[in-house]
Amino acid sequence: MKQTGSYLKNMRATAPLVHNITNFVAMNFMANVLLAVGASPAMVHAREEAAEFAALAQALTVNIGTADPEWGVAMQEAATVMTDHKRPWVFDPVGVAATRFRQDLSQKLLALKPTVIRGNASEILTLAGLSGSARGVDAGDHVEVAMDAATTLAQSIGGVVAVSGPVDFVTDGTRAFRVANGHPLMARVTVMGCSLNGVIAAFCVDQHVLEATVAALASYGLAGEVAAQTAAGPGSFQPAFLDALAAQTPEDLTAGAKVSAA
Repeated sequence: MKQTGSYLKNMRATAPLVHNITNFVAMNFMANVLLAVGASPAMVHAREEAAEFAALAQALTVNIGTADPEWGVAMQEAATVMTDHKRPWVFDPVGVAATRFRQDLSQKLLALKPTVIRGNASEILTLAGLSGSARGVDAGDHVEVAMDAATTLAQSIGGVVAVSGPVDFVTDGTRAFRVANGHPLMARVTVMGCSLNGVIAAFCVDQHVLEATVAALASYGLAGEVAAQTAAGPGSFQPAFLDALAAQTPEDLTAGAKVSAA
């Protein structure tokens, strides 16, 4: 994919407001990630204001990691606003295989046609109606096993599905890409995946969704590679990662993106 960095440049030019209904663990770091990459974060989950606030935002992320019934309704109402306004929203079905509540909520959210679904292989298999081998919120399946499920799921929502792993797989149901950027230290820091959702949402504002999702994954993974060069471990990796995101230029991203057609 040529000129991957143009998606970063365009996103920063608008600094989109991204509304995040995410889990308690992710809120602080995710907000800092969005600020570092050049977007504007908001963490709004109360049912009384979620839909109203969504109308003000350019994009939305929904993460069911610590959802409860009230949050579940807020997620659906905010997602409905984004769908009605034709604005991008990203759905992360964290641990969907773990409980019936998560599965039921995910089905309701799927019916609202997310712009992008991002999850690990086990989560994507579960969403597609197959049996994965997840352990709580962790993946027990390899990305390759979920490629067909991701393609089917993308076709069913008319959107994009990104399967996260050592090499990410991204498809709109017709075309597909692999993104090989990243570093093993990223898996040793909690909420790295959750925070990625906001970056994807920001990149998708007023840009082609498939290519923008690929560019967001490459940008995030490349920042991880740069941060790992100076980090002594997961503790020092976090601030180095934020610095790498903030310092990344469009030229850096175009040169460093490890993207190939699948």
